[in-house]
Amino acid sequence: MKYCNIKYRDHSNGPGLRTSLFVSGCTRHCPGCFNPETWDFNNGDNFTELTKEILLESLSPDYISGLSILGGEPFEWDNQLELLFFLRDVKYFYPQKSVWLFTGFTYEELLSKARYSVITNGLLHLINVLKDGSYIKEQHISGNHFYGSANQRLIDLPASRSANSIVLWEST
Repeated sequence: MKYCNIKYRDHSNGPGLRTSLFVSGCTRHCPGCFNPETWDFNNGDNFTELTKEILLESLSPDYISGLSILGGEPFEWDNQLELLFFLRDVKYFYPQKSVWLFTGFTYEELLSKARYSVITNGLLHLINVLKDGSYIKEQHISGNHFYGSANQRLIDLPASRSANSIVLWEST
């Protein structure tokens, strides 16, 4: 897996100050995407053990609320396994920190036979909030930090699993 960018002390991609990882690779190519440079799977740097160590260390301060994963597309097959291993480490060392993941797939698509795998399932169980849905330029919303178009949702995954239905995240 490759990544295009890491932002430390990011306040734009989830609540509080966060570390944000932008993975490379996306086959969706949404018109109006804010990050088209991440579409190329070969763009950026290799995600190495050193990268993991630096990211894990960046999460250690109490003032860091958690980790956000964006792209590109984190749920592309080429990215899922490496992210699964990494998020297992994040949750092991920082169970109190939230993990947000931004995807162009809908939650329903991720659970469908065409997209679902044991790796996908593992990832979904390590994520606190899933921003789902492709960006749709005609449904653009201004002034929202966490999503760009009206079709997108912020899903509280632990609450959704408990309720056996989609529960939207609400800031507290």
